[in-house]
Amino acid sequence: MNLAIEVSVEAGGWAALEAPSQLARMAILAAAEESGARFTSNAEVSVLFCDDAFIRELNRKWRGIDKPTNVLSFPAGGDPAAAPLLGDIAISFGTAAREAREEGKSLRDHVAHLVVHGFLHLIGYDHIEASEAEAMEALECAALARLGIGDPYGASPVKEAAGAHE
Repeated sequence: MNLAIEVSVEAGGWAALEAPSQLARMAILAAAEESGARFTSNAEVSVLFCDDAFIRELNRKWRGIDKPTNVLSFPAGGDPAAAPLLGDIAISFGTAAREAREEGKSLRDHVAHLVVHGFLHLIGYDHIEASEAEAMEALECAALARLGIGDPYGASPVKEAAGAHE
């Protein structure tokens, strides 16, 4: 697989995470492999490690939501097999670090999950409908397992709902 992965670390808080660029690359490659998606030669994705102020502005401008969030994905659009640019992912340190603490996860594992989640959005996955969410969660779990990271959802609402119908 020949994905060009550009990573920028633009906020000082990310010094708390060892080798964020390497983690982003590993997470994207794991998600790409698990998805089975085909990509054009040298398809490109960019990852920006930013802070809450920057992601809040992105969230306000592009989604009309005036608050920080953990991850935003900006798909370039089109068929990933033909598009040279897949899109951009932005991850906020403040929100990611707070969530990791609150959920009792390591920052590394949580950030890997956010990168995988963001990348899957770039290649067309979503979680609006329960069936979409289930498929996306399964891919996330499989990609994270490749990195030695356990199920980030535990007992998710999607899995609980699925279990109720068995």
